[in-house]
Amino acid sequence: MRRNLITGAIIVIAVIMLDTLAQAWVFSALQEDNRAVTITPFFNLVEVWNHGVSFGMFNKLAYGKWLLSGMAIIITLILLRWLFRTDNRLTAIALSLVIGGAIGNTIDRLRFGAVADYLDFHAFGYHWPAFNVTDMAICIGVVLLVAESFLRPQPAKN
Repeated sequence: MRRNLITGAIIVIAVIMLDTLAQAWVFSALQEDNRAVTITPFFNLVEVWNHGVSFGMFNKLAYGKWLLSGMAIIITLILLRWLFRTDNRLTAIALSLVIGGAIGNTIDRLRFGAVADYLDFHAFGYHWPAFNVTDMAICIGVVLLVAESFLRPQPAKN
């Protein structure tokens, strides 16, 4: 369990640091190039401020910054409790990715009033909503949790 907690702390810190560094680098590059940099025919760096949650839902929520941050903190505390109790390494990694992502987005929301998104993928005229490193960590963590639930041995039925 202690090993999972150390791994978890490293992952949480790494997710937050990667997002912060990527955000600083991207936004400094965007200041020079009018808020969009084309990297490939299907990927741009952009500056988008998300005041809501995924895909901009609840964008106009009154006191959204505080309500969404409070909800994220409560969910993070629940996930931390789960992390402290798990002895499964894959679960610990998955939870740590989600926790790191949630904390990173909450830091943005409290610091800037919105979450900074900067990765923009598009193909055949369709755009996926812009996202960031912390969003990727949350998605990967959730996929790992779902996968782990299918991989976990099921108790024998009597």
